[in-house]
Amino acid sequence: MGRGSRRRAATATTYKLCSLLLQYPGDELRAAQAELVGAVAGLPRSPAADALGRFCAWWTATDPLAAAQHYVETLDLHKRSGLYLTYYGEGDKRERGSALLRLKRLYRASGLPLEGTELPDYLPVMLEFAAAAPPAHGELVLREHRAALELVRLSLRDHGSPYAELVDAVCLTLGEPSAADRLRVAALAAGGPPQELVGLEPFAPPEVMPAAEARR
Repeated sequence: MGRGSRRRAATATTYKLCSLLLQYPGDELRAAQAELVGAVAGLPRSPAADALGRFCAWWTATDPLAAAQHYVETLDLHKRSGLYLTYYGEGDKRERGSALLRLKRLYRASGLPLEGTELPDYLPVMLEFAAAAPPAHGELVLREHRAALELVRLSLRDHGSPYAELVDAVCLTLGEPSAADRLRVAALAAGGPPQELVGLEPFAPPEVMPAAEARR
C-alpha cells in the first residue's frame, strides 16, 4: 500500500472512530470501549490521532455516569455545540429541509443510502458516510459544512469539553479553514442561526424526517 493509500485509510478510520465516539456514551458504547481505544492507539501518529488519544484518556478515566451527564449537558442541551450541522446555517427555517434532502440524495448517489431514523446532518452520520464514501466524496461533504464544524469546535473549547478533541481530529484532516469559512464562522457566532418565520411546519420534508427517536 502506497503512502497516499495509507493516508486515506488512516483518515477513513479517524472518521469512523469519531463517528462512534461522538455518540451518546451509553452501555453499548461503553462495552466497546477497549476495542475503540485500541483502534485509536493503532492509528499512525498524527495530530488527529493525538487528539483522539487525548479524548480516550479522558473517557477511560471518567465515571460512566459523569461522562453521560457531560455529553447531555454539552452536546444535547447547548445550542452552539449540537451535532446537527445544517441547523447553524438554516436554523429551523423550512430551507433546512432542502439541505437535509440534498444530503440524503448525496448519500444515496454514492451508494451509501441513509439507514435508520437519524437525520442526515447529524455529525456522526456524516462521519460514517465520510469513512465509507468513495475517495474525496466524504471530505467534500465535511468541507461544505466547515463553518458549522468550526463553530461547534469553538463552543466545545469554550466549555472546556474533551469532545472538542474529536471535532479537532475531524478538522485536522481537512486542513486550515478558508478565509470564507472564517468569515462565516464569525457571522454565525455573532448572530446565531436564523429563526423560523413561516409558522410551525416541520423544518424538513417527510422523506428526511425521522419516524421515531433513534438515540438512547
